[in-house]
Order: sequence, then structure tokens, then C-alpha cells
Amino acid sequence: MRIIAAVTERISQPFALQELELGELRPDEVLVRVAAAGICHTDLIVRDQWYPVPLPAVLGHEGAGVVEQIGNGVTKVAVGDRVGMTFDSCGRCQTCQVGQPSYCHTFFEHNFASSRPVDGTSVLSRDGELIHAHFFGQSSFATHAVARERNVVRIDSPISFEVVAPFGCGIQTGAGAVLNSLRVPAGSSVAVLGTGTVGLAAVMAAVVAGATTIVGVDLHPARLELARELGATHVVNAREQDAVEAIREITGGGADFSLETTGVPQVLRQGVDCTTPTGTCGVIGAPAFGTEVSLDVNTILTGGRVVRGIVEGDSVPDLFLPRLVRFWEQGRFPAERLITTYDFDNINEAAHDAETGKTVKAVLRMS
Repeated sequence: MRIIAAVTERISQPFALQELELGELRPDEVLVRVAAAGICHTDLIVRDQWYPVPLPAVLGHEGAGVVEQIGNGVTKVAVGDRVGMTFDSCGRCQTCQVGQPSYCHTFFEHNFASSRPVDGTSVLSRDGELIHAHFFGQSSFATHAVARERNVVRIDSPISFEVVAPFGCGIQTGAGAVLNSLRVPAGSSVAVLGTGTVGLAAVMAAVVAGATTIVGVDLHPARLELARELGATHVVNAREQDAVEAIREITGGGADFSLETTGVPQVLRQGVDCTTPTGTCGVIGAPAFGTEVSLDVNTILTGGRVVRGIVEGDSVPDLFLPRLVRFWEQGRFPAERLITTYDFDNINEAAHDAETGKTVKAVLRMS
């Protein structure tokens, strides 16, 4: 089968739309005709090789569309089902077995190796040359994507593909950090450092959770205004104010919870320093491999503070994505406010707008 996909040929090169050959499905695989795919920060840092993903490859890991074919072992979805695609996991290791698939012992192999985790093969080729696929179990920067039964989620809702596509990573990460990882209780204070897609999803989730003080921190006034419109009770422009001092003043001594979404080490330090004694800082932002951060040990020790990593919002996607869709249906989670859509042909414009902050969440329309 011939498909069109955006190929990343070499480090930091533009995405190139090319015709590729898609091979046969394995028994646990699902062929999805992709209708929409979000562009995530992770796609861009992998394009630039902050993470060692083999190239040439087809990236994309926030895909949504319609099932066109299923392997003979698939029972969860059927041809014609509307689905979202999310991260992959083995389903067999200790963390998967206890409902923590985002910390799968073979998470890297299933999401960043860009090949089938069992035998290293790829479903995609170009004139006989292997093109790496299966990025996050999908490689959805394409007209068609091959996922595994485990990382597709049926969408029983009229929500548009353009809105639900980024639920598969960025939006579930921010919302899940608040609702699953930190389990923010009603009446709490939450500081969100970085109001991009992940941070704004966290703001919306904090409203759902009943947090009464929600502080958004960013450098972009337009994003801060959007954060306020989505439920932030306070915003801080870190270009104009000391973020730590501002958060402490707003919260009366420090936030109960903070979320670092930028991947900038200095911002992580701020995320720790702005919390109240016994507060928790959740680390979401992904820097290049080998990045280190300097923390004052006594800030953590004497304050009983917690610093913890968060991947994919501790989500069990089959449970959490439908929950987010219900919030959207109820008008409590207006994710469409984050999204700007682009035709697939304009993927490089979309990537540029996402990188420069012109767009909060760029979503590609494959049709």
C-alpha cells in the first residue's frame, strides 16, 4: 500500500512529504487512516536529535482517525471505529501490570526506537530502503499509521479529530499531571511554569480539580492571557517579575504543587523553590539527554519537598482519554482554545509556528 508521510531525513532538516510503501500488519496491529495529528515538542526535539532516534524516520505521536484494517489478533477495535493514538507500552512488565504504562520498563524501545520492539523491523520502506516507523507506536505524520492494539483508544464521541488528536500526548500529559500524578485536591494552590499545550492543559485540569489558586507563568503575554481565560487566577510574566517571589506572594508562602513544563533547568529550580514546605514539584519538560540541574538540598530536606518526574500524566489511556473527552463534552475542558489547524502540506510552517510560540498547539489535517 502506498501512503504519503512526512520523512525526517537528517538532523534538523525540514519534514519532507514523500510517497512510501506500507507493509503488512502483524496480528496485534491496527491500520488507521489518519485524519489529524498534533505536533508535539517531542517531535521537534527528536527531529533535532536531542533524543537518539534513528533516521530517516516518520515521526508524529498525537494521531487520530478511522480504523481501516486490523490484525487477526485484534479485538479492542473494529474497522470503521474512530480512534485516537497514544504512547505504546509492553503490557507485561511490573509497572504496566500495576497500571503505570507510562513507566514501562521498555518505554524507550516501544516509543523511541522507531521500529517494532520485538524484531526491529519497520512497516515502512522507500524503494526497498527501510524507513523508521512505529514512533510512539504510530508515526502519525502520515496519511496512514500502523499502531498496536494496545495504544489505540476508541473515541465514542462526536469530538472532532483535530481536537482529540493532541489528547494522545501533550494534553493528557498536562491534565494527567494534575488529576493523576499529583491528585491535586480541591482548595489547593498550583503553579504552572510554562503555559504551552501541556501547561494550559494543566491549568484546565486544575480548574476541574477545584484548585482555588492557579498561577500561570510564562514569557509570552498572549499565552498568559489565554491561561487567565482558561481558569488561571493569577499570571506572572517571568520577563518582568521574579517568578518565585511572585508565586510565594500570591500563594501566601508557596504553592502546594508546581509543574515545570519547559525543560529549562533554571525553571525547574524555580519550580522547586516556589513550593510550600511539603509541597510537590512535578517535572514534565524534556531537555536534551545529559541535562543536569542544580538544587539546594536543604530546600528539599528541611521543607520535606518532593520532586518527581511525570511521563504522559500517569495515564492509563483507555480510561483517561475518554474521561477527558467527557470533560470536553461538558464544556469543562475547552481544549479547542489551544489549537490552530494546518493542512498536512504545511507541516513545516506548523512546526515553525509551534517552535516560535506563534501557535500553542499546531494540529495537522491530513485530508
